[in-house]
Amino acid sequence: METNKKRRRGDRYDARRIRGLDSMHVIMPPMLPNRADNEAFIQEVVDVTALEAYLEKKNGENPEHRYTAFQAILAALGRAIDMRPRMNSFIKGGRYYQRDHISFSLVAKKVFSDTGAEALAILKYDPESGKSSMNEMHDKLCDFVYDLRVRDKKDDTTDTMDFITKMPFFLVKLCMNLLAWLDDHGHMPKSLLREDPYNSTVFITNLGSLKLRAGYHHLTNWGTNSIFVVVGERHLQPFFDDEGKAEMRPVIEIGLTLDERIADGYYYAKTVRLLKHLLTHPELLDTPAKEEIRCEY
Repeated sequence: METNKKRRRGDRYDARRIRGLDSMHVIMPPMLPNRADNEAFIQEVVDVTALEAYLEKKNGENPEHRYTAFQAILAALGRAIDMRPRMNSFIKGGRYYQRDHISFSLVAKKVFSDTGAEALAILKYDPESGKSSMNEMHDKLCDFVYDLRVRDKKDDTTDTMDFITKMPFFLVKLCMNLLAWLDDHGHMPKSLLREDPYNSTVFITNLGSLKLRAGYHHLTNWGTNSIFVVVGERHLQPFFDDEGKAEMRPVIEIGLTLDERIADGYYYAKTVRLLKHLLTHPELLDTPAKEEIRCEY
């Protein structure tokens, strides 16, 4: 699949239509129209021994604004998707599109309690920023957390939902149906498109912060999000050598739910192997984001 850099008729505000597809890809969306009916789930266990040593060194140099495993996972996902662009495509209105940017949506609690308010964030990953992958996601996540918990800033997505839900319910349904139609035809208002977390490359949740293991999470037919990532709690797991001797090492489980129509299993498998390679060789995340990574994956 190739995209045209010049915007043409049929392109969206946030993506360019992918043209010149083979017949199988042309027929799949009308034959299998719903994203939520075409999910592929992959669960991987990542040995984070090297990652923890890397983070310890980084935090020794910068103890005030700590680097975390979750930031490293965001950085590795951004780097992998930039290198594997089909992972940043989506199907909408029966057509394939290549997104113009890489973005992550996430939900955070202002306070860890049953009644604590939630806030939505959309973080852009910019390979052209001049920063390393790790530093870019570290800085953006730290800024979001500061705005949320120190400045008590309200996100624009919640403001929009608050406005819509003040209407009578039948108007809410009518409004949502109209917006879905506009999105299918590439005419969703730009202001709403920018603030909708379901129009991001990856929706990611950190269940590890809630002391839970990774698992499956569904995709939605709303929006353009083709990948949902669940990060689990760090725990110890035995690794066996050739002689059957066990060694306990720290691991993190990562669950990925994917729209199977945007790429084949071979492409997905290579992408997941690249993601694991970046997390087990985290020093690569300190290189400029556009620097080529040479590895077998």
